[in-house]
Amino acid sequence: MDTDNGSAAPVYDLVVRGRRILVSAGIAAREVGIRDGRVVAIEPLGNGLSAAEVIELADDEVMIPGLVDTHVHVNEPGRTEWEGFESATRAAAAGGVTTLVDMPLNSIPPTVDVGALRVKRAAAAPKAYIDVGFWGGAVPGNEADLRSLHDEGVFGFKCFLLHSGVDEFPPLSADEMEADMAELASFDSLMIVHAEDSWAIDHAPQPDGARYAGFLASRPRGAENLAIAEVIERARWTGVRAHVLHLSSSDALPMIASARRDGVRLTVETCPHYLTLLAEEIPDGATAFKCCPPIREASNRELLWQGLQAGVIDSIVSDHSPSTIDLKDIENGDFGVAWGGVASLQLGLSLIWTEAKRRGIGLQQVVEWMATKPAQIAGMSHKGRIALDYDADFAIFAPERAQVVDVHALYHRNPVSPYDGRAVAGVVTGTWVRGRRVDFESPHGRLLRRGEA
Repeated sequence: MDTDNGSAAPVYDLVVRGRRILVSAGIAAREVGIRDGRVVAIEPLGNGLSAAEVIELADDEVMIPGLVDTHVHVNEPGRTEWEGFESATRAAAAGGVTTLVDMPLNSIPPTVDVGALRVKRAAAAPKAYIDVGFWGGAVPGNEADLRSLHDEGVFGFKCFLLHSGVDEFPPLSADEMEADMAELASFDSLMIVHAEDSWAIDHAPQPDGARYAGFLASRPRGAENLAIAEVIERARWTGVRAHVLHLSSSDALPMIASARRDGVRLTVETCPHYLTLLAEEIPDGATAFKCCPPIREASNRELLWQGLQAGVIDSIVSDHSPSTIDLKDIENGDFGVAWGGVASLQLGLSLIWTEAKRRGIGLQQVVEWMATKPAQIAGMSHKGRIALDYDADFAIFAPERAQVVDVHALYHRNPVSPYDGRAVAGVVTGTWVRGRRVDFESPHGRLLRRGEA
């Protein structure tokens, strides 16, 4: 990738030229003209668009839309020692993510009313290296706050059907979820659900110390299947738009497909850890791999990939849920007490590309799952594509290059990740937000509101 300054009078602020630019029609030789942070021209390569700055792609580089990660736990304020907006957004940018949507829990206060949202936005504003939006929370007793949070610009509302892991964000019963769904349907908002059934988990075996097999048995597929069935039926009755978070149980795919054929307004995401890791390969005591729902077996992983390719699963997002090293209980390796969450915000594109490439799946499809679809689900009309009048959010990606993950070289706050030492395909060589390169020194991301992104 070379950069030069044009000598002719510039027509654009920035032009990107290359033989491999991923536009809506696919990867093609194009020139992209950017002005005032938006894409305003896409022309065949050789048209000679002029700009104050010109980027010439190397032969092994591809210009791709910036990824949109709609499932990130930033945890600031209140638990900034776990993660914060500065470290999280720098990690995101290093991985080609140009927009993230922050989850409403693990921060103190949680984002369950307008006052808490304003506290969160104030914490994020001076530290965002990329664009940041916010989910609201649906918890017992805050039904009256949902409309005001919507009006303040949250992209939708998250609820749990079992204990969330933090006491200040309690779960909803199925009936409470239905009542909130009916409220959200009245203004066409989105309910996103951590779908594991509390009763099923209470009746499963308890985690067995350092044994991964014991932890896996404690979070059975049936817990997900029961909860997803509940989400489907309550969404059917209320007409709400509903979204299943971090699907790990392939058993649920047939009922999801059936519900959508029936007209239930349902979307589904999964995560890199469910598509790249295998329960059979997780060592006992390796609590960096602990997440909820858990990483399951090889056969399950292959069915999730089939669900993606069939369109039953819509998107891939990180569910970046970090914590301190102490909370991960790295020293003792006890799955029963370790915090559940995988830290992978910077690595998602390379992780998924590595597996997709092995399966003969093209880069365009990967970007559809990781940029275009998440933006659509969140209702962002100017993100997730390189297209006219879209935000000039993009990354330069070298898919044929390789790297080995070094957890100490990642930008997220705590050096814990199950991917440490893993060889992956693809390297992000630069990231631009609204036509401006992220330099990791001066944050210039914006805070997004629903309807404005």
